Amino acid sequence: MIKVNLLPQRRAKRSQASGGGQREMAIGVGALVAVAAITFVAFDQPKRSTLRDLRASNDALQQEINAKNAQLVDYPKLKLAADEAKQRERSINRLIAAKVVPANVLHELGEILTTNHQPTMTSEMMSRTGTSTNGDPNRRFDQTWDPNHVWLTNFTDTGGKFRLEGGAQAENDITQLSKRLQASAYFDDISPSREERVTNKDTGVAYYNFTITGKVAY
Repeated sequence: MIKVNLLPQRRAKRSQASGGGQREMAIGVGALVAVAAITFVAFDQPKRSTLRDLRASNDALQQEINAKNAQLVDYPKLKLAADEAKQRERSINRLIAAKVVPANVLHELGEILTTNHQPTMTSEMMSRTGTSTNGDPNRRFDQTWDPNHVWLTNFTDTGGKFRLEGGAQAENDITQLSKRLQASAYFDDISPSREERVTNKDTGVAYYNFTITGKVAY
């Protein structure tokens, strides 16, 4: 009678099956690692390199912008000075086209007709036109007044008495001009002698023709 013991063989098969499963798992893990490595090399690494290049380019551009801004720091002041010079030039050219005027009077009128510029005043007059308790409300300037609302057409001087003619958008523009002329050390006895409201036939825009008289202190 022959006996066959099958138990060792079953254990061997189980052992072989277990070993095969581990190998398959190892192969799978290795494949995943390989795919991840390929993905990193083929896709992620180039993108990271591109991102570094973009950041470096942005940094260089920002440095260039900062340098340009430093060069332009005084641009607003220069532009303001240029604009004021152009305004003064326009005002003076109007007078030159009308009649030759003494240089000091011409310069003073140019200052009065320039935005944010004040007439030449004595210390007493500066106090009277100011906002202090010693100030005269009737002589006080409107600091928001725009002299571009006024244009001059003629200036005549006869024996120290002058006659100034021009146009204005509103009556208040004539008032503000008259106050500045009266405050100036170059003019005296200022009197708006005529104001006439007219309408431009071509545009239909209404404005005021005016005449201001007074004395000139040369």
